[in-house]
Amino acid sequence: MGANKVLTDPVDRLTYGYDNSREQALPDLVVFPDHHDDVVAILRLCHEHKIPVTCRGRGTGTTGAAVPVSGGLVLSTERMTRILEMAPGDRLMVVEPGVTNQAVQQAAEKYGFFWPPDPTSSAVCTVGGNLAYNSAGPRAVKYGTPRENVLGLRAVTGTGEEIRTGVRTTKGVVGYDLTRLLIGSEGTLAVITEATLKLTPLPESKRTMQAIYTDISSAAEAVSRIMAQPVIPCALEFIDGLAIEMVREYSSADLPQNAGAMLMIEVDGPESAMSQSVSAISEAAKTEGLLNLNTARDDEEIRALWATRKALSPALRNVAPKKINEDIVVPVSQIPALITGLDNLSKQHDITIVNFGHAGNGNIHVNLLINPDDPRQLTRSLSCLDDVFSLVISLGGTLSGEHGIGLVKRDFVSREIDATSLRLMQQIKAIFDPLNILNPGKTLPQ
Repeated sequence: MGANKVLTDPVDRLTYGYDNSREQALPDLVVFPDHHDDVVAILRLCHEHKIPVTCRGRGTGTTGAAVPVSGGLVLSTERMTRILEMAPGDRLMVVEPGVTNQAVQQAAEKYGFFWPPDPTSSAVCTVGGNLAYNSAGPRAVKYGTPRENVLGLRAVTGTGEEIRTGVRTTKGVVGYDLTRLLIGSEGTLAVITEATLKLTPLPESKRTMQAIYTDISSAAEAVSRIMAQPVIPCALEFIDGLAIEMVREYSSADLPQNAGAMLMIEVDGPESAMSQSVSAISEAAKTEGLLNLNTARDDEEIRALWATRKALSPALRNVAPKKINEDIVVPVSQIPALITGLDNLSKQHDITIVNFGHAGNGNIHVNLLINPDDPRQLTRSLSCLDDVFSLVISLGGTLSGEHGIGLVKRDFVSREIDATSLRLMQQIKAIFDPLNILNPGKTLPQ
């Protein structure tokens, strides 16, 4: 590879030694492949010399999965930004992994389509990162995750061998489903070099609603009622009372003083069906603790309704810039038990916990507001986090919905996955990457 594709200076390499977690490690080398053949050549060389390889996009992940803890080489896909094919007649697009989510949406929109995954960081996060974590965002409640919206992949294994998975059709059952296996594997099995994305037609119309409740139980009951309707919302977001109070201090959002929880609800579809859809969702949202239910009439009112939710992340960064942010998932019916349990753990460990997230599929972002530079508080927070994961498993939930496992959750995985399944996963890893050079130390317990 040319000198313009390699970083060797420690100062330059440092930038590629961390992601959006608190983890950090210095790689020995950073390389920038331009296309698939570069990746093949790099991985063959690394396999031959047993050099660890950590693949990364823009480093927006929060679990340390893109941190090169074993040193070696960081393979950055940031220059692989081509949209290789746009086939509106087949409702698909073929892209390289460095294309941003936003660029995909903009390209698809020109033809009347969109790609359903829409993480909060969509303006900068890459398709490769979306696939590595199976990151989805709010629209997953109706349209599914990347696993439901990717038709096939081109990838390179840890031995430098090229594989193609999946199909270009919406149906296909030949062989094992390696596409869904690679998606969510955090770069531990292969490096994805191309993805065939399944596109969805843009909805004709959309309506936005905001529902405010006196308490979390009322909001959780509304979530269950809404999700039992034939009309599935395209977004159903939740924030708890503590989050509302934080937003009140950092924005001008007009919220009742006794607000204990809030839901943001969006429905989309044909314009002719909007009135009936809004009516059905509104009726389901009317639980006993409902304080306000507003439906936006124009773009300005939509922005006003979303102002509270959008002000939350900046507020949290101001209050606790080094917070612990987990993205656990429980069955929708267990949301009340989860929130009650988290409130109890907050009091037990003397740790402030703020909750928000994608209520429609039970994916709640649990934020432990701490100062990790305070040793005693950090110790309490780690004990609290351990109890949070135990609570989630006891409710039939999972440790991560879209942030992945990486380093920070790796040692908790055996609580969720049985020993036999873990052994099979280790064997799969050994087949794809026999020398364990691809993102070693991540995802599976050591």
